[in-house]
Amino acid sequence: MADGRSHDRLTSLLALPYGLLWWPALGPAGAALAGGSFLFGGLWLSPDLDTISRSTRRWGALNLLWWPYRRLLSHRSLFSHTPLLGMGLRLLYLGGAVALVSALLAPLGAPTPTQLMDACQRLWMQQRPWLLTALVSLEASSWLHLIQDGDPVPRLPRLLRRRWPRRPRLGRQRARHQRRN
Repeated sequence: MADGRSHDRLTSLLALPYGLLWWPALGPAGAALAGGSFLFGGLWLSPDLDTISRSTRRWGALNLLWWPYRRLLSHRSLFSHTPLLGMGLRLLYLGGAVALVSALLAPLGAPTPTQLMDACQRLWMQQRPWLLTALVSLEASSWLHLIQDGDPVPRLPRLLRRRWPRRPRLGRQRARHQRRN
């Protein structure tokens, strides 16, 4: 399992080559979007947001946003360290936080959550290739993290782990006696 510095170093090192892979299909703007999304996903939306980590500290004062996320998930859980599911849940969590802040600030003139959803739908209809590129790049950075951790099977979250009573182990003497009989 790699430490935070190793994750950051490899993410930063591979962001440019990853972005350049998109150049033939989407041109220089698409390459910049892919590389930037890869970098953002690896440094700010890391699977390690379930701990107090370098990626959590990068959020500065907004790192309090991730406190409930850390409390709900244990480190390397199924919901944080699983391909597709982990990044998808982090994006949903972040979107939910934005919607909550929007709802709280709506009386002060901020856009309502409904207005934000309408804007997101329009953006999806008009810029789908760009958004898909960004989403794939965010997921690619998550996969890089998981590959570095060598984490093929994440743990179940605390809430879903069942505490099975352990069977008492037989002592050596008793086990030998049972084998003879």
